[in-house]
Amino acid sequence: MESGHFDEGSAGRPEAAAFAAREAIEVLEVLWGQSRDLAPTAPVSTSQLRVLYILADNDGINLRALGEELGSAPSSVSRMCDRLHALDFIERTPSSASRREVELRLSGKGTRYLKDLRARREASLAEVVAGMTPAERSAFAQGLACFRSAVLREKDATRDATRHVRGESAGTA
Repeated sequence: MESGHFDEGSAGRPEAAAFAAREAIEVLEVLWGQSRDLAPTAPVSTSQLRVLYILADNDGINLRALGEELGSAPSSVSRMCDRLHALDFIERTPSSASRREVELRLSGKGTRYLKDLRARREASLAEVVAGMTPAERSAFAQGLACFRSAVLREKDATRDATRHVRGESAGTA
């Protein structure tokens, strides 16, 4: 692995799989950077993009829940939402559950931005994947599905642990 090449003999080791994933991510960053150059869009940081992804999957989420998803302080989340609102990428509406809360949603412009970004990324990926054999595509798709499942399990475990710790400290105050 030190030579910069993936060693299939060590593929079962977590370090080897992490190395392969890092290399794939770096290639994806280059690929997506090239497609951004071809069709520039409004400036959105990586953190702001995460917010848009979360809102796409959690319509009507409040700031507190968004902060938990991001693992960020409320003030940081609020500032990030201010910027996205100024870009007209998100909408804020009063919560139907509580007058003190605000619900966050993607605006039409935010939805179009994500749709365009995802379409450009998928087109770039489709060109590369088209050069793979059917067996390689199948293994690739299965590997990515397993990777995504592992990420989501880890995310859920971290969120549950954070809630547990908060619950304990809330009980002692």
